[in-house]
Amino acid sequence: MLSALLLGDGLGANALIVAVPAALGAYFAARTAGRRLRPWTALWAVGGLALLAVPALRDAGWPVFLAVVSAIALGSLALHGSRSWLGVFLGSLGLFSAIADGLAWGGRGVHALTAGSRGRLGVVLRSVAVAVVLLIVFGALFASADAAFADVLGDLMPDVSLTGTPWRFLLFLVGLIGALAAAYAAAAPIRWDGLTVRPGKARGGVEWALPLIVLNLLFAVFIAVQLTVLLGGYDKVMAETDLSYSEYARQGFWQLLWATVLTLLVIALALRWAPRGKSGDLTLVRTVLGALCLLTLIVVASALRRMDLYVDAYGLTRLRISVAAVELWLGVVLVLIMAAGVFGARILPRAVAASAAVAVLAFGLISPDGLIAEQNVQRYRDDHSIDVAYLKDLSADAVPALDTLPEPLRSCALLGIERSLRSDDVPWYATSWGEARARDIMKRHPADPTQPCTGSRTGIGGSDRDIDESDPYDPY
Repeated sequence: MLSALLLGDGLGANALIVAVPAALGAYFAARTAGRRLRPWTALWAVGGLALLAVPALRDAGWPVFLAVVSAIALGSLALHGSRSWLGVFLGSLGLFSAIADGLAWGGRGVHALTAGSRGRLGVVLRSVAVAVVLLIVFGALFASADAAFADVLGDLMPDVSLTGTPWRFLLFLVGLIGALAAAYAAAAPIRWDGLTVRPGKARGGVEWALPLIVLNLLFAVFIAVQLTVLLGGYDKVMAETDLSYSEYARQGFWQLLWATVLTLLVIALALRWAPRGKSGDLTLVRTVLGALCLLTLIVVASALRRMDLYVDAYGLTRLRISVAAVELWLGVVLVLIMAAGVFGARILPRAVAASAAVAVLAFGLISPDGLIAEQNVQRYRDDHSIDVAYLKDLSADAVPALDTLPEPLRSCALLGIERSLRSDDVPWYATSWGEARARDIMKRHPADPTQPCTGSRTGIGGSDRDIDESDPYDPY
């Protein structure tokens, strides 16, 4: 019912409002089936609900999408309770496998309830129907009698006009199927941990360690060069490579990002074929892979430093903040792998999944569109050019920062966002905090459509002269 009434107007707080009763239904179904609430199950459930706070806070669609997808994955993990690598991966998708069984289970439950109710169910349904009719009749009378009450009732109640009936019926089916699937999975979870992947054939110590030692030496040489650069060797490097300061920063980031990803793949394969059985094998594996993880962490720091230089030269964009966040999370994964080598890898799969959820939640809470706007506005104040054509396509989360720009930049950047915020009949449950804050700002100080917005960029310091070649721009 909540899905049909609320989700058609937008996300906002709706996702959390709809998810709470579905989570309670899953909890009672699990308790009736004899399952106990375990710490990891509670962690996944609370984390999933926390992720659904992002749509209530942020207007930008891309972090909201990541948060909703991650919330579904965490909810599925809470229902299935997996702990192995394969179990965590399949468990995060397991909710979808319960859709068909959940519908059949719900049908059987309704049939059994109706057959054994001895009329009690009919009494409940009739009572609810009479209560709804009374609310509609007297609510309409009171609303027509008092305009203030009508405004309050209009803000609290969703729009149930007939024009959106097919769409709302579809949303009702989505909510019904999702709630049934969650309850069924909670009552009868699939034990994905029962699926095991056999370890690879153990290799000899020399055969296994020699390629990794060579890789460690390569990493060490690369890091030595990086330390030389970080200690003031940029002039020498740029003279030898004929690259500018910003070009040198841009050239290496993507390669270092891929190097980090490939290193994680190498570690996974190395663990699969690691030597085992002899007394010194465990020490060898920990030493070689620990050194590789530590060196890769330094590479991650180098990649993030390059991105920092890149942003200083060209400004912050959605792509840049996204890949920097991914690189930072990969560094966290490396730290978790190193910790697993010391304390044991029993909880490593769940720890990696939890770190990914925390990263998505943090990414949404920091408001990436707001950070992008703040950084570019600050660069403009520091006598750099500003790309208004890019900034005006940001979400309402960027309005507080863009509102500080001088005219005509302010109006040029905010006109498009203001047009998207002109609808005043959006209910509270479909409005994010970022959108409501932006609407208040634009009401107090509307954008001026008469301001000249002839170019996509403005020169250094806001002057009208052509962009200076010493202040390069790159949209990616």
